[in-house]
Amino acid sequence: MIKVENLSYIYQPGTSQEKVALKNINLEIPSPSFFCIVGANGSGKSTFARLLNGLYTPTSGDVIVDGMNTKDEKRIWEIRKNVGLVFQNPDNQIIGMTVEEDIAFGCENLGLPPEEIEERINFALKAVGMEEYRKYPPYLLSGGQKQRVAIAGILAMMPKYIVLDEPTTMLDPKGRKEIINIIRRLYEEEKKTIILITHHMEEVIWAEKIVVFFNGEIVDLGTPREIFSKDEKLNEWGLNLPITTRISKCLLERGFNIPHPILTPEELSLWL
Repeated sequence: MIKVENLSYIYQPGTSQEKVALKNINLEIPSPSFFCIVGANGSGKSTFARLLNGLYTPTSGDVIVDGMNTKDEKRIWEIRKNVGLVFQNPDNQIIGMTVEEDIAFGCENLGLPPEEIEERINFALKAVGMEEYRKYPPYLLSGGQKQRVAIAGILAMMPKYIVLDEPTTMLDPKGRKEIINIIRRLYEEEKKTIILITHHMEEVIWAEKIVVFFNGEIVDLGTPREIFSKDEKLNEWGLNLPITTRISKCLLERGFNIPHPILTPEELSLWL
């Protein structure tokens, strides 16, 4: 479990550039689970992601990963082995000359024997559907393929928790769908704990819980159905309903006898 207790984070404290990014955050993320963190730009989502694996240290409060505090420098390596972080731009994460070399990099840093590294590369490539690209240089890959390689590089290190900071922002709709399908599979089949940071509301319908950030605070926590039933609040927080939910709401307002909210096109088709 990841426990976040009274967490606050301030950029450049004590200077004229001081900015409070997060205020008094409390959250428990059990394992395995699938949590989505949503919020408008500047709400603190990406800062929160970097605090979860110890990349940032809290200004106050604590982040505790399976009993280990990210403030404890002696445990930070173990924490980062257990909490993998995938960035928004895969070009900031990929460093190998080939796909295979990039995935191997993290495993080599763990000091694993060559045989185990090879097994982990094979597992990670299969998990993200990139087996045939193992010898490719990353610059020949599409944005979606690069993001799959970035996920594979984290996956090969066998983390218990995978934090993805807006991994589909730079992708087209097809690429976004592919990445979300991989994320769902990691949760459903590999039993990884997924923490997905996103502002694409269509991506969060598969989550167990949605955490809503606004101005550096958690303002709501619930299932997708619970969150999407709060139309007016979502507007206040700078968030939109998924397109299927918006369509079903319009139909309801025009007299169709359907429930609200509806989350998927398949669910909507059952009522039409």
